[in-house]
Amino acid sequence: GFKGIEAMTAGSDAEVKTILHSGYEQRSYERYLELRRKESEIKDKLADLSDGSRDKRMGGFGMSMAAEIRMVEQDKIKESLAEELGKIRDEKEMLEILMEESQGAYIKVDGNIYRNVVIGVNICEAGDHVVMSSTVYGGSFNLLTCTMKKMGIECTVVDPDAPAEELEKAFQENTRCVFAETIANPALVVLDIEKFAALAHAHQVPLIVDNTFATPINCNPFKWGADIVTHSTTKYMDGHAMAVGGCIVDSGNFDWAAYPEKFPGLCTPDESYHGIVYTEKFGKAAYITKATSQLMRDLGSSQSPQNAFLLNVGLETLPLRMERHCYNAQKCAEFLQSHEKVAWVNYPGLPGNKYYDLAKKYMPDGTCGVISFGLKGGRDAAAKMMDHLKLAAIVTHVADARTSVLHPASHTHRQMNDEQLKEAGVAPDLIRLSVGIEHIDDIIADLAQSLV
Repeated sequence: GFKGIEAMTAGSDAEVKTILHSGYEQRSYERYLELRRKESEIKDKLADLSDGSRDKRMGGFGMSMAAEIRMVEQDKIKESLAEELGKIRDEKEMLEILMEESQGAYIKVDGNIYRNVVIGVNICEAGDHVVMSSTVYGGSFNLLTCTMKKMGIECTVVDPDAPAEELEKAFQENTRCVFAETIANPALVVLDIEKFAALAHAHQVPLIVDNTFATPINCNPFKWGADIVTHSTTKYMDGHAMAVGGCIVDSGNFDWAAYPEKFPGLCTPDESYHGIVYTEKFGKAAYITKATSQLMRDLGSSQSPQNAFLLNVGLETLPLRMERHCYNAQKCAEFLQSHEKVAWVNYPGLPGNKYYDLAKKYMPDGTCGVISFGLKGGRDAAAKMMDHLKLAAIVTHVADARTSVLHPASHTHRQMNDEQLKEAGVAPDLIRLSVGIEHIDDIIADLAQSLV
């Protein structure tokens, strides 16, 4: 029942309002809530029947014929309820997909698994090629440039700020997809989604965008031409550092069947599934169906029920938390920008920032809660400042309800050399500040005393 949960929240705030306040979408949402209530009621009935049956079976050999008949009847009732529960879950998932206007979503065990599935196995094969933005998260960079290279998949790294004419040169005959992030972690480069979508489609390949930092609340990449959106749900979607997870959301907009020679895995018979051809059998849902039916089966990357439950709890407050994260981050960025010991501040919400205009275009209601900055004293000053923080935690995790801080060059990006760090937009003195949802006065007070 959690497979489509991401689809329900993957639209912008304006789209969510449309879902709640217009005709068909309003009825869909009301039906969705009704199904959730029915699902809960049936679960309760099944639990009661199971408890009652267990108590009677524990009663020993003295059970009467009437009691045995009642038990048989209860078993039939349980089977009927279980069948009804399955139908409710199927309809609920379909409504989640329709409300997002995507073909489906797939929640996975962790973030790197979704990158492996979305690119490495569901689209590419040995001998294929990927174009990737240089500023993606360190784990993604390492996966595509090192690990997948050993699997026979090559990757060309490009500067996301380069003009389209320059980016054109990165494409090859065997290019199968383009991968980038809406907001780079931790460089905070804002992707020109329309530019990358136009280039990808001109070369007959999909644009895959990681939307972890912006979240579906602040940015809907589908609106700007992206074909597949991914998330590390470990971050803002969970929001409390409780559960590891990743997610793929398929728009269904890319026409795989138009390029069968590029995507044989989707356009030719799958011998492991009775010779089925995904594009013929499932149409627009071919990509996400293959990911869930074939790759989840073979790779075992489905999320645990407990983590799925925790993610669902986090999603319920995602809009409220993102509003607070963005407000607090904006205030912190303004404070740091005016501080005499701070050399530079990078936050897309600051007027004058290199990506301010792109941020306003793609994320008019806010970007994220992450800031990067450097101190005039360099790396040593950064270490001293972090040692003096009291409220903020020094952790690798980012996009959490609590304020946290990190020096990426010695943590998340430590596998990169200096040249690769520069390509990824990670300076040696860069401090990544993930602003939480505490009161803004407390956060700024902690920053102020650590800089004394």
